[in-house]
Amino acid sequence: MALQLHVPTLDSPASVKSLKETIYTSQPDATINVDLEAKTVTITSQASEETFKQLIVAAGHRISNAS
Repeated sequence: MALQLHVPTLDSPASVKSLKETIYTSQPDATINVDLEAKTVTITSQASEETFKQLIVAAGHRISNAS
């Protein structure tokens, strides 16, 4: 499953690194691509969309409906 989410709170390479670390802790087999300029996170994994939304929020970010 490929999932793309808009995460407007991503504002630096450090925030991207922290987010990836949080996701990999729970989902080590996920493939994560982040476009910092567009503030989008694309995740390929077998886990559910809800799982990744919860992980992103747990990392201190919010998800926007805008893409």
